[in-house]
Amino acid sequence: MSKMRRETRRQFIAQASALGAAAFLPGCGAMQGAAPRQVIDTHHHFYAPEYQKAWLDWEAKRNIPHFPTQVAWSRAATLEAMDKGGVQTAILSLASTPGVWFDLPPAEVNRMARLCNEYGADMVRSQPGRFGLFATLPMIDVDASLKEIDYALNTLKADGFGLQTNYGDKWPGDAAYRPIFEELNRRKALVYFHPLVASCCGRLAVGTFPAVIEVPHDTTRSVANLLLSGSLARYRDIRWLFSHAGGTVPMLTGRMDAFFSNRKDIKEIAPQGVEAEFRRLHYDTANATHPASMAALLKVVPDSQVVFGSDYPYFQPAPQAQALESLGLSASQVAAIEHGNATRLLPRLGKS
Repeated sequence: MSKMRRETRRQFIAQASALGAAAFLPGCGAMQGAAPRQVIDTHHHFYAPEYQKAWLDWEAKRNIPHFPTQVAWSRAATLEAMDKGGVQTAILSLASTPGVWFDLPPAEVNRMARLCNEYGADMVRSQPGRFGLFATLPMIDVDASLKEIDYALNTLKADGFGLQTNYGDKWPGDAAYRPIFEELNRRKALVYFHPLVASCCGRLAVGTFPAVIEVPHDTTRSVANLLLSGSLARYRDIRWLFSHAGGTVPMLTGRMDAFFSNRKDIKEIAPQGVEAEFRRLHYDTANATHPASMAALLKVVPDSQVVFGSDYPYFQPAPQAQALESLGLSASQVAAIEHGNATRLLPRLGKS
């Protein structure tokens, strides 16, 4: 064998060895011969121009710092982040604070909700297969909310509805919202909840801004309120989806079960027990792919109830997908969380 051929052979072996070693490194799944990621991101925010301006003005009046990534949001930037993270489809929704209220009268709230839903539906139409839509509802106006449900499903072809965990410190099990949830139940809708800092707790000073701690706690308040109001038992045809791995629900499941199981109405609100009700719900992974967060969640619910979420533009999809793939889950579990479970929740995606 000539010297040149021996050198070429040594280079080939070295390169092959390097690739083989890289296949065992976190985030190098593509090198293992696996197909590229086909992530469905169920927690992905968008901002119609008028809505974005109203939000930033609302923050400016209150001396609330803007998130630079929100200010820089655009359709092009969204697609770039999706491509970088292997996101095939992102389900668009509004973040919760300040929702569509902006201290406006009900008619303006209704108009803002419709404006955002129209803009999101235009994004879905403009990029076939890349987006879905969780439509928002005004909520403070029941009649307008019922009309928006019909319009969102029948005209805009929304995939579900994105709601806040509370509205003015009224959580979703409040009787005022019963007609809305009855209609969502009749429609067998997918209802996704995004948390916010409850007005009761926005001024708590613990050394960080309130969203760090209070946002996940409000998801827990919402889940507990839906359970204790009998809503989870009453609206059996609603498919429920909660952000950030359920907030603190996984850590507090045992505590809630210990207290709630002594209620006289426990058989009515939780026919098979508190934990069984929590196992029926769905949870996204947004900002919750840390090993401790996912370990807690997967002790409470099967992986079939977990879907990928990024919380874009506040967090990027790529690092979270990489973190999920580094948890030691099986390939089938990762595939289910990244896209399989979402196609079951969102049948339209499975047909595209």
